[in-house]
Amino acid sequence: MNAQQNVARSRIGIEFMRALASGGERIFTTNRARELAPQVGLSESYVVEALHHLRKSGWLVSLRRGLYAISPTVPGITPAHEFEIAAALVSPAAISHWSAMHRHGMTDQIPRRVFVLTTTAAAPPRVRRTIATDKQAGYKVGGTTYQFIQVKPDRFFGTGKLWIGESRIPITDPERTLLDGLARPKYCGDFAEVLHAFETWSSRLRLERIIEYAGKLGTAVAKRLGWVLEALDVDSDCLQPLADLPINGYRKLDSSGPASGPRNRRWMLQENLPGRIQS
Repeated sequence: MNAQQNVARSRIGIEFMRALASGGERIFTTNRARELAPQVGLSESYVVEALHHLRKSGWLVSLRRGLYAISPTVPGITPAHEFEIAAALVSPAAISHWSAMHRHGMTDQIPRRVFVLTTTAAAPPRVRRTIATDKQAGYKVGGTTYQFIQVKPDRFFGTGKLWIGESRIPITDPERTLLDGLARPKYCGDFAEVLHAFETWSSRLRLERIIEYAGKLGTAVAKRLGWVLEALDVDSDCLQPLADLPINGYRKLDSSGPASGPRNRRWMLQENLPGRIQS
């Protein structure tokens, strides 16, 4: 390819990026690119090749097959936020766990990856393979790692929306976020970080909502919630429905901790926290 062709290709690439950005489409599909192609003098038959060259040049980032984001390195264009990318990768999706805790102001700790609640059936093949076979490694896009946490469809609830620039991004609400921490503390830093989040948010906690949510997420989560709320001096009468839930055998208070420690009969939990475990 000669220098003149390189200049022409660069001009079309710049115009194409501007056309996307002006429409607020920092994340787009191949089909959408075909729709916009005529605006910049690009033939539809050349779109796939053009996208390939734009990606190789560092102007586009491939999110997954047929889905792209404008690169942060493109001058004059605000790049897509990592939460926007997370919501584009799978559907349904909601920013969750440690990422949601930080966004809600429950923790000062900044997670090194973006945590996303989803259902396996909703994920595209490449992401679905990541969920199934490489959960700890996560799914990498550029310099960001996305950690997808799978739940059954009937447990995908308790979400709201937050504004990121001009986009509204799904996120788990505070009550669901705290319960996800009780269910899987390893995705929220650790159990101590989850307890800190409860303490931070205790004055704003919607008690009826979190108790209702807990019943939908399983008895073990409900018992852990009862234990935490009791430690926060919530009225015992409010907690009785949680205490009355039937359960077979004791569960670990910290689901990621060892199966040791004193047993709390009221909540049917093994208090496997540091300081309570005797060697």
